[in-house]
Amino acid sequence: MSITLDDIKKLREATGAGMSDCKTALESSKGDYDKAIEYLRKKGAATSAKRAGREAKEGFVAVYSHGGRIASMVEVNSETDFVARNSDFQAFAADIAMQIAASSPEYVSREDVPEDVLAQEKKIELEKAKEDGKPTDIAEKIVSGKLEKFYERVCLLEQPYIKNPDITIGDLLNEKVASIGEKIQIRRFERFEVGR
Repeated sequence: MSITLDDIKKLREATGAGMSDCKTALESSKGDYDKAIEYLRKKGAATSAKRAGREAKEGFVAVYSHGGRIASMVEVNSETDFVARNSDFQAFAADIAMQIAASSPEYVSREDVPEDVLAQEKKIELEKAKEDGKPTDIAEKIVSGKLEKFYERVCLLEQPYIKNPDITIGDLLNEKVASIGEKIQIRRFERFEVGR
């Protein structure tokens, strides 16, 4: 199958990846659009892992307000000031601020969840499973599944992206790392809601 410039542009618009990366993804997937997206996601995750040890001390603070009743503020870091001033990077930070306002996460990642909070959540879910008469080994598996749902609810990087629920914020972050070409880190955030 021949890959056209329109195919490459369509994939670029959907993923934000570079033109050459989109062309390579389409070629390696023999023109299969879904496989090309998966290829780019894996590449983004690999690039992100390679850059994990680098320091991201520059960045941008994005603010989002919804009707004057809900607002969020997020600090997204990059390795260089050049990237921090990039409109694509700033649009990414704005999308993250909107995600925070809409989905109300409590932590950036699962590593940020305090041990006592996690222990309490495990205890609650284990007691529920035992009350339902589940044997201990089955109860443990149920608790494991419930904890994954807990992380998805309270951890920003685990949440489905509101603009594309097929990917998580972590996937979106990896895609940005791949397309921008340097480490990007969501450092911290605050969410405000009138009356809470």
